[in-house]
Amino acid sequence: MTATTDRQGSTLEQPRPSSPVDKLAPRRPVTSKVGLAVVRHILIICALAVLLYPLVWMVAASLRPGDQTFNGLGLGSERYTLENYANGWSVGTLNFSTYFVNSVAISALSIAGTLFSCTLTAYAFARLRFPLKRLLFALLLGTMLLPQHVTLVPKYVLFNNLSWINTYLPLVVPHWLGTEAFYIFLMVQFIRNIPKSLDESARIDGAGHFGIFWRIIIPLALPAIGTTAMFTFIATWNDLLGPLLYLTQPDLWTVPLGLNSFLDQTGQSTYGTLFAMSVLSLAPIVGFFIASQRLLVEGIATTGLK
Repeated sequence: MTATTDRQGSTLEQPRPSSPVDKLAPRRPVTSKVGLAVVRHILIICALAVLLYPLVWMVAASLRPGDQTFNGLGLGSERYTLENYANGWSVGTLNFSTYFVNSVAISALSIAGTLFSCTLTAYAFARLRFPLKRLLFALLLGTMLLPQHVTLVPKYVLFNNLSWINTYLPLVVPHWLGTEAFYIFLMVQFIRNIPKSLDESARIDGAGHFGIFWRIIIPLALPAIGTTAMFTFIATWNDLLGPLLYLTQPDLWTVPLGLNSFLDQTGQSTYGTLFAMSVLSLAPIVGFFIASQRLLVEGIATTGLK
C-alpha cells in the first residue's frame, strides 16, 4: 500500500501494484476443493458400509428360514419370516425375557454402584488433601495394568467362602467399592478442570464437602458421569465370563449366557434363533448410546481422552 496526501491534508491509501511473485503464486481452484470433499465423503461412506455390513447381514440372517440362514454373503432370501424371533424368545424351559430382566437388574445396580463409589473417590483425589494421596492414586492407576484373569481364582475363592455363588452379589458388590480405576481416573481428570473458585465461593456460603460435591461437582460433571454410565452399561451387559463363573442356575442367567445356550457342542446349533436374539440384545445398547450420545462425546472431549 502507498500513501498520498490530498488537498485537505488527509492521507489516502492506494492499492499496491501486484508483483510478479504474486502472479506466479499458485491458487487452488474451487473445483479441486469440491472434488477433494466428494472423494473424502465417498471414502467415509465406503468405510461405514464395510463396518456396518456384518450387522446388516446378521439382521438379514435372523429373518431367513432355518435352512437358509447361511445363504452366502448376500442379503437376499426367498422369503423372510419372524419365526426365529418367536422360537428364540421361548426357547427351552425359560422365556428369554427372564435373561433380559436379569441383565437389566444387574446393569442397573452396577451403574448405580459405579457412579456412587467412583464419584466419591474421584472427588477425594481431585479436591481433598490427605497423606499419601499421590502414592495411593498411583497404586490405583497401577491396578489398570493388572490383567483381569490374574484375580479370577482369588475372587472366586473369596466369593465362595462368603456363600455368594449363584447370587448376583459377586457381579454387583465390587462396583459399589470403587474398584473401577479407569472410571475414577476419568472423573478425576474432569473434576480437576472445574475451577476451584467455585468451591471457595460455596465454602464462603457455608457449604461443606458434601454440599460442594452435591451442588457443584455433580451438576458440572454430568458429561463424565454419562460417559461412565455408558461404559459401565456396555461392559456389564456384554459380560459373559462373570456370570459364567458365578451363576450356574438357568433362572439366574443373563443375556450373554442365554445366547451361549444356543451353541450346542454336538453341532446342533440353531444359528437362526441365535442371530435373532443377538439383534434383540443389541437394541438396549444402541438405545442407551443414542440417549446419552451428547454426554458421551462431551465427556470424552473434555477429559483429555480424545
